[in-house]
Amino acid sequence: MAAHTDPTMRPAHKTIATHSGSFHADDVFGVGVLMGVYPAHTLVRSRQDELIDAADFAVDVGGIWDIERGRFDHHQRGFDGARPARRVDGNDAHGVGYASAGLVWSVHGTAYVQALAGSVGVPLDPNAVAETVRSIDASLVQYLDIVDTGQGSVAPGIFGLSALIAQLNTNWMEEHGLTSLAKAQLQESRFLEAIAITRKFLDRAIIKKISQFRSHDIVRRAQRLLDGRVLYLQEGGMPWTHVVVAEMPEVMFVIYPDSEGEQYQVKTVPVEIGSFLARLDLPKAWAGLRNQELAAVTGVQDSVFCHSNLFIGGARSMEGALRLAELALA
Repeated sequence: MAAHTDPTMRPAHKTIATHSGSFHADDVFGVGVLMGVYPAHTLVRSRQDELIDAADFAVDVGGIWDIERGRFDHHQRGFDGARPARRVDGNDAHGVGYASAGLVWSVHGTAYVQALAGSVGVPLDPNAVAETVRSIDASLVQYLDIVDTGQGSVAPGIFGLSALIAQLNTNWMEEHGLTSLAKAQLQESRFLEAIAITRKFLDRAIIKKISQFRSHDIVRRAQRLLDGRVLYLQEGGMPWTHVVVAEMPEVMFVIYPDSEGEQYQVKTVPVEIGSFLARLDLPKAWAGLRNQELAAVTGVQDSVFCHSNLFIGGARSMEGALRLAELALA
């Protein structure tokens, strides 16, 4: 896995310790984040106190939570680390308690996001970095902590990420007949495999968030048509919903080329983020029609389709898509 650092800035070599034996998503995630921030590192998987004490970081082992010393354990008696309390439906709610994943992310998430953003050539301002760190914690990390600490079950069976990561542990059949050294080597190889998978998902989630920030200014500068009621984006696949919903109350439809470049799509704008209700639907008479059927109703000869739920339609040309939007507005 590529290191998330500027090659001109080489941080000091670090030793990262975690426990040996079976692993869980929280130690996999915590160690993976530190590996991303400190690509020059040595991994130690052990329960020997002297090895753990000598490491720069100890994750999910050691019985200490001390940020200054790089200690991120949550198993010790009296541990009560938790995210700040929050408001839910007008009521105060306790913050989700930390496991090692959340402890590491709360300290090193900022550096991880900055390094990844730099590696893809899209540096973020401090506010965007902070929002990305918060978003990843809210959508991913806190659920790893919830499962690890037994605060709740967030997915049935082996559906959730925590359960899937656990499947990568060795089992008795694989370990049968192995020496202690061979068993430890197999377990470590699986641990590294789990880290690679987890970081792949983490990185994609961060890059998606970065792409949203990058798209905001492009969407704001995009051309407005039909008295400002239609927004035209020259690139397809660009996140636009948040900006249009929050800042463009007059926009009813967004036109953009599809991913294959074979048509232009007309998309409705939701009344709010996550809603299936649109500010204005496409006409009911178009529902489920395709090609010549839709062309016969609309008069737009290169019409392609209109979804039966009236939230998206399209034509082969920009002119055709704009005419569909104009008819829908009328």
